[in-house]
Amino acid sequence: MSAANLRARVRAEMTEEIKSVARRHLATDGANLSLRAVARDLGMASSAVYRYFASRDDLLTALIIDAYDAVGETAEQAAAGADNPLEKWLAAGHAAREWAVANPHEWALIYGSPVPGYAAPQDTVVPATRVMLLLGRTIAEAYESGVIVERPPLTGRFAEELAPIAAAYHPGVPPRVIADTIAAFFQICGAISFELFGQLKNSIEEDRRGFFDYQLRAAATLAGLTL
Repeated sequence: MSAANLRARVRAEMTEEIKSVARRHLATDGANLSLRAVARDLGMASSAVYRYFASRDDLLTALIIDAYDAVGETAEQAAAGADNPLEKWLAAGHAAREWAVANPHEWALIYGSPVPGYAAPQDTVVPATRVMLLLGRTIAEAYESGVIVERPPLTGRFAEELAPIAAAYHPGVPPRVIADTIAAFFQICGAISFELFGQLKNSIEEDRRGFFDYQLRAAATLAGLTL
């Protein structure tokens, strides 16, 4: 291994170690990350950590991209084994929830309250849309195969705003279908967040997966999939 390759490998390993420690801080401190605290846990000088991440926001961005990519990849892999649009929808939704239950602090970072003083850069946009675009492709496939029942077209300003989005991502799919899919995605995210943030305590305790399945199917109906 050349010296350059060795340095690159060491840098990549240290970057991952810094992010791993930062994720542990998410569990105790939320998104209120401190590079000094991360450096202290690593036994490093804070100046050394700044060679890897120039600021707290840079570290937050790396964690956010990793989280979006992780839940996106999990949902995509689950949907890949499904045979029809409804099965893909259910597989993707359940996979996203299971990832969130296993990684609640990372879910909170990407779908919880905004981090004060942090503005997400453009780098986060593509990872952030992976799950929603997966569901969008699923619904577009269903529409193109005639599974989606035709509904009255949208009217109003927001319909005009959705038209170029529909044309860019799914040409030929009406803005109404895109709007219903986005609304269904928000419903799914809300259901997962309500569970993770304790809103089901003393109500649904033993079969939260079953209750989520019920909500996931309701979201599928909202998006136009017939059950």
